[in-house]
Amino acid sequence: QVQLVESGGGLVQAGGSLRLSCAASGRTFNSYTMGWFRQAHGKEREFVAAVNWSGLSTYLADSVKGRFTISREYGANTAYLQMNSLKPEDTAVYYCAASIALSRWPNTRTSGYDYWGQGTQVTVSS
Repeated sequence: QVQLVESGGGLVQAGGSLRLSCAASGRTFNSYTMGWFRQAHGKEREFVAAVNWSGLSTYLADSVKGRFTISREYGANTAYLQMNSLKPEDTAVYYCAASIALSRWPNTRTSGYDYWGQGTQVTVSS
């Protein structure tokens, strides 16, 4: 079992930055891929970014490339999503997820993740 707790969401003006954190517990941190997804009101949950078990490979959705960065810190058992140059269309609930299927890369489907956090709201005002 893996428990995931997100933090760092909030209200920010367009062009601003936020850093989301996902604290993991329960299973060896380097045994799963970490991902971030988001779900805007009335829309399906969509992939944002993923980092592999070693932290050496990352994959980002086209909509956030050049603006968002995903990373993981093993000492803190935490994954991060650094979000810069935020736009109103980035407004959504952001979810952290963990996948034990290490051979699947990049892992961009919601069905490919085994554990989910509760989500944190990000609101970008224009």
